[in-house]
Amino acid sequence: MVTTRGRLDEPSPTERSGSWQFDGADRVVLYVHGLGADAASARDQAHTAKLGLDEALGSADAPPVIGYSWASNVDWGPAKRAADDNAAPLADWLTAWADEDGRPVHLFAHSLGARVTGAALREFDERGRTDPLASASLFGGAIPRESVGSDGRYGPAIGALDAPLHNFHSRNDRVLGWVYRASDRTRAVGHEGLPDAATAPDGYADVEVTGLVADHYSYVEPGEGGLARAVDRIGFE
Repeated sequence: MVTTRGRLDEPSPTERSGSWQFDGADRVVLYVHGLGADAASARDQAHTAKLGLDEALGSADAPPVIGYSWASNVDWGPAKRAADDNAAPLADWLTAWADEDGRPVHLFAHSLGARVTGAALREFDERGRTDPLASASLFGGAIPRESVGSDGRYGPAIGALDAPLHNFHSRNDRVLGWVYRASDRTRAVGHEGLPDAATAPDGYADVEVTGLVADHYSYVEPGEGGLARAVDRIGFE
């Protein structure tokens, strides 16, 4: 795990914990959770993503999963601000990994983790870094659907990234279809994808998983969810 909980004001805001024995791995997945996760839940969600990858790829071929744990177990408004505040720490960590380790990182972001990810991509763009990720995937992204368009909040940074970004969205996601829409008065990219009238930035692709994902919490579950389709789209070669 990598965590910034209670550390955002520290000179080095990220802290590692757990096992980091990745000697045999040629790539890793970084899992960024969404709203309402405490430290234990963040760890459990990363473990679930690992189990889902083990099933989709076979445990011998599945990459290790690193969980990125941030203070999302607060109300909606403060959680969105916390997501934005994690832009620099996440970008710093990924840049350091790229420069010091070099193994490809595939980023998985669930729900409000899409906001953390989008903010970090904007940070990369401001720094002129295009290389820290091998791919980025949003699962049930809790950000406005127009924000990923070429003229949106995150679109230019997505287009500048030297890696694909896949948006896995499901109309079965009632949390996004009802709760998110009521609270933010907009439609989520994780529910409907990019609007038809918007232009997709380079590297962006919508992937509908309505037939595979039953609800907001099933995207990376083993035995259900969209990971089988995700690994097919991402590649992992």
